[in-house]
Amino acid sequence: MAHAVLAAHTPGPRLAALRADRPLVQAITNYVSMDVAANVLLALGASPAMVHAKEEAAEFARISGALVVNIGTLSAPWVEAMHLAAAAAQAAKVPWALDPVGVGATAFRNQTSLALLAHRPALIRGNASEIIALARLSGAAQGGEQARGGGPKGVDSADSSAAAIEAAKALARATGAVVAATGEFDVVTDGERLARVHGGHELMTRVTALGCALSGVCAAFLAARRAPFDATAAALGFYKLAGARASAMAQGPGSFRVAFLDMLAALEPSDEIDLVIET
Repeated sequence: MAHAVLAAHTPGPRLAALRADRPLVQAITNYVSMDVAANVLLALGASPAMVHAKEEAAEFARISGALVVNIGTLSAPWVEAMHLAAAAAQAAKVPWALDPVGVGATAFRNQTSLALLAHRPALIRGNASEIIALARLSGAAQGGEQARGGGPKGVDSADSSAAAIEAAKALARATGAVVAATGEFDVVTDGERLARVHGGHELMTRVTALGCALSGVCAAFLAARRAPFDATAAALGFYKLAGARASAMAQGPGSFRVAFLDMLAALEPSDEIDLVIET
């Protein structure tokens, strides 16, 4: 299999465009991640809106640059709002990202995740176990492509990024979405191409909701409404770069969280990210 660095796709201008456009990102996300997700988007240069009430979710989705739906803390009214917003985004051609937190752990999460796929997300981002579980539940992964690892551990992953590659490809082909499985390295695929994104630091796993916030960052990069594979790869690369830089300044999880926000704000379009595409 041939390998090529993502030079032709120029991730730097995507960051520059994001900051110039300051896209409005509607985030229907969980209680735990709201503060982190909003601050991460602000530090990067986007404009977050934590709008989840069913009375306005659809109306707001139509005027947003992108939508992210995170199922971390589910309740029936929130699920209704998620469907309303995702349907409105789909109708208005607003790109939206699905973060199926903990799918595979309970019937409620499984049913909600599968139902949301009907609204055609541009991106599905989860950890390795979530992507494996969703591919299996949706029928996208069959036989050897089904999960071989330990399955989900609550909302944490019990599988490696490498173990999720075939499931991610199958899910992308079945849904038409770009699929990202994040972990020790990140995997991005549209069902044909595959990108591996390296970098980051172990401290990123010790600050709650940084994974959820990443889905919002991916949505912000999607707001340009073109080339979702390249946009997602760029988002993941810049996120890991900020994490690696923040680790050099931090003494533990608390100081890392602050340093991470600072390093997101300090990112430059000229920065190089550790990204390889397999063709």
